[in-house]
Amino acid sequence: MIEIFRSAIKAGASDLHMKTGDLFRARINGELVPMTQQRLTQEQIRQVALQLIPHKKDRDHLDDITDYDCSWGAPGIGRFRVNILRQRGSLMIVMRVIPMEIPTFEKLELPSVLAEIAMKERGLVLVTGVTGSGKSTSLASMIGHLNANRRRHVITLENPIEFLHRDNQCSITQREVGTDTLSFESGLRAALREDPDVILIGEMRDTTTIDTALKAVETGHLVLSTLHTQNAVQTISRIVAVFPPHEQAMVRVRLAETLVAVVSQRLLPRLNRAGRIAAVEIMVVTAAIREAMLSPEGSGQIYELIEDGRQQYGSQSFDQHLMELVSREIVAFDVAKAAANNPSDFELKLKTLA
Repeated sequence: MIEIFRSAIKAGASDLHMKTGDLFRARINGELVPMTQQRLTQEQIRQVALQLIPHKKDRDHLDDITDYDCSWGAPGIGRFRVNILRQRGSLMIVMRVIPMEIPTFEKLELPSVLAEIAMKERGLVLVTGVTGSGKSTSLASMIGHLNANRRRHVITLENPIEFLHRDNQCSITQREVGTDTLSFESGLRAALREDPDVILIGEMRDTTTIDTALKAVETGHLVLSTLHTQNAVQTISRIVAVFPPHEQAMVRVRLAETLVAVVSQRLLPRLNRAGRIAAVEIMVVTAAIREAMLSPEGSGQIYELIEDGRQQYGSQSFDQHLMELVSREIVAFDVAKAAANNPSDFELKLKTLA
């Protein structure tokens, strides 16, 4: 099985899928590709699971596991985020490949304004997108940039720990939920007593975590986190909607006061070579955007304010970045149009610029 892992990674796989009764499959350039001709047995999956699970107490209860997250690494192969699950009563394993090196903004071809965002002294920065859109990788790049350029204490709360950061200019404390701390909530509360400058929260998943994160920002820290939202406007609405109706107006005020930027991503197949590239929407929060955030009616203005702020603030909408990727022949027109916020408007704008 190790050799299959190695072959898949050499082929550029981002994810590995092992399911009882199915072929070993790898996601390469966004497509699930069979890597074996023989179907995997329940016993084979079971043996792989036993190798991946780090704690003996969990291995002893493998037959009781329905959903299980961990990380796993092997010299010469790499590191992986692992999910072990059951489907139709049998075991399945999905593994996300984690690069051994912390990627730079340049290597990922991310906009340079992200370097400025990562160096903020305080505020809330959210990286959003669907599962598998590269959120964790972008956050790792931001921490890597900070680590090379600032003397700070960075605390990360992750489930599981993905990228491993070595102490450089920064001291980086990485805590795994379930192993190093009981929950995101308890880890975040404790982090405020651990002299942090920067706190990375793997995911803003509930009211308590969001409220505590906002408190961390309000006490003068830089907080980085992720959400499963598709763009900046949806991100603001989602955070507000998590709270009870009578609290939502105050949450809007707190968010307007603390939010520094929202970075939303979609991974698209490249036209110019194998692999994928991130199409990125960046909302750098300005005074005008803060004003628009204070009421639900203001949401409609935000998209236009993002586009208007491209030259001065480095912000950009998805459509603006997609048009750039098409004009540079990095992404095919049809692919970009399908990923646009408004496909028909996108086509019209591109024809106008042509």
